[in-house]
Amino acid sequence: MNNEQNKKYLIETWGCQMNEEDSEKLSGMLKSQGYVRTEVKEEASIIIFNTCCVRENAELKVYGNLGALKSLKQKKPELIIAVCGCMMQQEGMAENIIKKYPFVDIIFGTHNAYKFPEYLNRVKQEGKSIIEIINKEEGIVEGIPIDRESSIKAFVTIMYGCNNFCTYCIVPYVRGRERSRGPEDIEKEIKELVSKGYKEITLLGQNVNSYGKGLDDNMNFARLLRRINNIEGLERIRFMTSHPKDLSQEVIDAIAECSKVCDHIHLPVQSGSSNILKKMNRQYDRNQYLQLVKKIKEAIPDVAITTDIIVGFPGETEEDFEETLSLVKEVEYDSAFTFIYSKRKGTPADDMIEQIDDKVKHERFNRLVEAINEISAKKNKRYAGRIVDVLVEGTSKNNTDKLMGRTTTGKLVNFKGDESSIGHISKVKITEAFSFSLNGEQL
Repeated sequence: MNNEQNKKYLIETWGCQMNEEDSEKLSGMLKSQGYVRTEVKEEASIIIFNTCCVRENAELKVYGNLGALKSLKQKKPELIIAVCGCMMQQEGMAENIIKKYPFVDIIFGTHNAYKFPEYLNRVKQEGKSIIEIINKEEGIVEGIPIDRESSIKAFVTIMYGCNNFCTYCIVPYVRGRERSRGPEDIEKEIKELVSKGYKEITLLGQNVNSYGKGLDDNMNFARLLRRINNIEGLERIRFMTSHPKDLSQEVIDAIAECSKVCDHIHLPVQSGSSNILKKMNRQYDRNQYLQLVKKIKEAIPDVAITTDIIVGFPGETEEDFEETLSLVKEVEYDSAFTFIYSKRKGTPADDMIEQIDDKVKHERFNRLVEAINEISAKKNKRYAGRIVDVLVEGTSKNNTDKLMGRTTTGKLVNFKGDESSIGHISKVKITEAFSFSLNGEQL
C-alpha cells in the first residue's frame, strides 16, 4: 500500500508544553492534507518524533525509538520518518542522526516546523532525505492549522524564545531570542477557541513575564492578561512559565484582579542557595525570591505556588542543598517538578568543575521529593470539606467510574458525577485528600 492510499500518521512528543503545541500544529498541517492520526506505528505512513534536549533522558528515548524503527522501515520502504524539535537545533545533531539512522527521511528544527508540508512533498517527489535546520529565528508565522489534544482547554503561545541564558539551559540556543506575538493575533486565536467551546487557555512562553518585547511600549504581560480577561465566554486563564526576576507587582495585581486568571503561579526557583543561583545566572537571590513570594501571597491569599528545582548543580554543597530544603519548607509549595542536574553540551555549566557525584545527587533528590510530598499532602488536607469549582475534563485515568478535573489552583480532583458535566465547571465537595490528588462528590 503506498503513502497516498494509507494516509495515517503518528507523532511522538518529548519535552515541554511548547513542544506539545508544536506537535499539535504538525498534526493540524497533516489533517488539513487529509491524513488521519494513529497510535499504531505499523499502521502509519508517516512517523514524526518531536524531540527535546533539556535533559539527557529525552535524547536517549529518541535514539532508542529511532533504532526500533529500522526493521519497520525495511518492511515498509514507503514509510516516511521525520525527526524535529529542539534536539535537532544542537550543532551537529542532525548530521549525527542521519549518519546513525540513514533511513530517516526528514530532519528539521524549531524555527522552520511550519515548512513541514513542503518537506513532505519534496521527499515524496524526489525520494531523497531532507535536512533543513535554520539557526536563526525567523518572524512569527500566523495561521498554521492546529489539531488540539483537548476540546476543553488549549495552549496558546504568546511568545517564543528566551533571553536569559541560565548556565544549565540549552533553550536559548535551540529556541532563539524572545519574540512576542501581537496581542490582536493572540486575542483572535482565543476567541476562535471560545467559539468552539473551549473553556480554559494556558498562555505559553519560556518567560511570559517578558511578553511585549518588540511590540508597542504600551503592551506588556499584565495588560495582555487584562485584555484576555475581557473575552466573553472564556472561563479560565493560566500561564507558564514565569521567571522570578521579571514578575512585577503589575503582573501580580493583574492576577489578583482578573476574575478569570487562575490563582496558581508556577514560579521556578531552581535552588534555595544564593551561591548556586548566582552560578546558574538566575539573576535573583534567595531573599529576593522569598520577598516575591511574600508579595504574591499578600495579594492573592489562596494562591497555589508550584516550582521547578534542580538537584546536584555543579558545586552544590550539602549546605547549599539544605538551603533549598529550608526554602521549600518556608514557601510551602503545592507541588514541584524536581530534576537531577544533567550536563548539556553547549551550556556553560557543562564545563564547570565540581560536578556532583551521581550517588550524592540521587540521595539529595530523594530527600527533596520526600519533603515536597509531605508539604503537598499537608496543603491538600486543607481542602477536606471545602466546596470547590472544578473544570470537568473527562473520565479519570485510574478509575473510569469517576470524572476528573482541576480547581483554579490546579488541584486534580476525582469524583463520581454526571458525564454531561464534562466540559463545564461543576461544584464539588472534597471528601478525601492525598499528596497528588483530591477525591470529592459532585453537588
